[in-house]
Amino acid sequence: MSVVPYKDSNDSKKEQVADMFDSISGKYDFLNRLLSGGVDIYWRKKALSMIKDRTNNLVLDIATGTGDLAIEANKILQVDKIIGVDISEGMLNVGKEKIKKLGLTDKIELQMGDSEKLLFNDNTFDTVIVSFGVRNFENLLKGLTDMCRVLKPGGTCLVVEFSKPASFPFKQFYWFYSTKILPIIGKLVSKDSSAYSYLPESVKAFPDGKAFLDVFEQAGFKETSVKTLTFGICSIYLGKK
Repeated sequence: MSVVPYKDSNDSKKEQVADMFDSISGKYDFLNRLLSGGVDIYWRKKALSMIKDRTNNLVLDIATGTGDLAIEANKILQVDKIIGVDISEGMLNVGKEKIKKLGLTDKIELQMGDSEKLLFNDNTFDTVIVSFGVRNFENLLKGLTDMCRVLKPGGTCLVVEFSKPASFPFKQFYWFYSTKILPIIGKLVSKDSSAYSYLPESVKAFPDGKAFLDVFEQAGFKETSVKTLTFGICSIYLGKK
């Protein structure tokens, strides 16, 4: 059964995820920094540094949210243009304001878009990137397959996603924090009681590590690899078309 933010709702996962991110968009960046202790910034930088020597002229940032990965990619990669897509209008509005303030509107363009039905031609992008977004796909294989479709042959796909730490005592500490502490802080700040309960539930249900690589390869990617960070809380997946 698919993990969804609002269990009493009859809406699809996609609709619920869009509503959830619209609801927390104003507090999202603040909560990200607070709840991760800023380590999410390190994860994005580390991931992008792994592909900086590849061709990254035209980049697609999937589930771009408020544009954090796109902004970081503009700093680290040699890009001509980054297009970010997301299903949450609230998150995109916050991202557009950030990009405007940074003077990056000529380099980064954010637009509404469904990651499982991308409105781009085949073989368009040099690089497709996504951080903490594939976990929210309604259909993981469908989303990854469409990402592969819009990527140029030989292009790179970079996925950053939460994973499940396995070693004692960090595993126990992580699950206590994410299921007991994080939802309380998230609710207090964002006023959405479901959003930060959904996060650990979605991490627990997500196929990480080898299981993700199996789906990644099924979607058409080759030369796949995974690197774990911070005791296994986060994983970086790489694939080529």
